[in-house]
Amino acid sequence: MSASKDKRVNVVIVGAGPAGTACAAHLGTLSVGDVVLTDRHDFPRDKTCGSGLSPKGIKTLRDLGVWHEIEPHSYPITGIRLVTQSGEESYMSAGTAAEAVVCERRVLDHKLLLKALSRGAVFVPDFNATDVLTENGRVAGVRSSDGVEVRAKIVVIAGGAHCRIGQPEARPRQVIQAIMGWWSGVSFREGHVEMIFDEMLAPYYGWLFPEGPDRVNIGITYEDTPGAPKHNARELFQRFLDKHYKARLADAKATKPWKGHPIVWNAAPSKLTRPGAIIVGEAGLMTHPATAEGIYQGMRSGMLAAEAIADTLRFGVDEAVAFRDYERACNKAFRGSFVAGVVFRKLMRTRALDWVLRASKSPGVESVTAKLLAAI
Repeated sequence: MSASKDKRVNVVIVGAGPAGTACAAHLGTLSVGDVVLTDRHDFPRDKTCGSGLSPKGIKTLRDLGVWHEIEPHSYPITGIRLVTQSGEESYMSAGTAAEAVVCERRVLDHKLLLKALSRGAVFVPDFNATDVLTENGRVAGVRSSDGVEVRAKIVVIAGGAHCRIGQPEARPRQVIQAIMGWWSGVSFREGHVEMIFDEMLAPYYGWLFPEGPDRVNIGITYEDTPGAPKHNARELFQRFLDKHYKARLADAKATKPWKGHPIVWNAAPSKLTRPGAIIVGEAGLMTHPATAEGIYQGMRSGMLAAEAIADTLRFGVDEAVAFRDYERACNKAFRGSFVAGVVFRKLMRTRALDWVLRASKSPGVESVTAKLLAAI
């Protein structure tokens, strides 16, 4: 795309992850055309992520009309292995139907991008957005590191945790750290994810997610305590692997290098708009504070943003009103779950999970517990 101060599209979206592509795809269904989607990379591309999709994530993919294209590439999850901080262990099954799935981000993101393109969006890869353009106090486009400009009536900021362009200067953010690796030849119970709560990670956890019959990703989430020395991520991960997976990894083959990444969140989504710009997904700190899930929130906020944009561009709703309604819709969709996640974090510093495991072993409770955990 060439730079031009005369060309102004309807919408430019910075970032082609689940939030940005969901926004672009939904704009197409709402008959908003002239949409440009940019990303620092070309597709398909890998993304560091556990790649789990919750029931809400699956529903959102259905709402986007893309689930039938993603389901064949997903590994169905019907249960969970749960290990508490005191070492109690339990396998819980929700039955034969999948409550969640694991889909590699290389596949998920590419399928979402293709759906957006099929609905009219134009994709510009290798676009490293570094600044927003402003006119009369209003965001009016974006500029790349090599000087290319895309001017638009509305800019969508969907660049994830690292994206700071177009952002409010002061917005409280909490940071969760994550590091993970990938292996083949690791034994696991078919259809089950594993969540291991260990004091070295409290209030967070380690996991094993199967990506197929003979491939898993294993990782940990943790946080650095303010004022205390920061953890060495690789050393902490190795300690976790040695404690919980040493025997099962003995004959396994590592298929990719370990990768780490930060996850940012805030329990009360706020400051998600400014004149001419709307923020979606993890760029808006909309990540679950207990599970670190962000795919569902990214896609759903992208859809909500598309509806606000359609209201103002197609139906003449005042932008300030449409954007206010977007922020309210995000709070309605996520805040209750985020507040529950904050409570869950506090409980994970106690022995509450041991009680849950004991209760789950009672007749009729196991399936309900597994369903609830899948829906967190």
